Amino acid sequence: MLRIRLRRVGGKKQPSYRIVVAESTAPRDGKFVELVGFHNPRTEPVTVQIKEERMLHWLSVGAQPSDAVARLLKNAGTLARFERMKAGESLEALVEEATAVAQTASPEADDLGLPPTTQDVEPTQDVEPVTEGDDSE
Repeated sequence: MLRIRLRRVGGKKQPSYRIVVAESTAPRDGKFVELVGFHNPRTEPVTVQIKEERMLHWLSVGAQPSDAVARLLKNAGTLARFERMKAGESLEALVEEATAVAQTASPEADDLGLPPTTQDVEPTQDVEPVTEGDDSE
């Protein structure tokens, strides 16, 4: 039986995950059939990228998502699109919709809550540089 599950990559204490289709008996980081996306929980906001067409294909041929992947697919809207595909909507229209949603969901740099760069910060006071050998205490 095929499972859609997470495969851990990344360094020690810096996990990121690939979403893969693998045989259910294969080890977590072992042999897999196809790479269908990735998930990085360490970014703000969390990064999830899914190859919608391939994911819908594997779901349609009977691959079962793990609990973690099912949660990611539900949040991305892929499971809802899969239900609509089973109801008769065309795959092309669903993939176009997913692409449009992914493009509108990508946040701008201002919306990330990142601190401003040094070029954006105005100095609040004039500070003279300290030179070596200047012991005027």
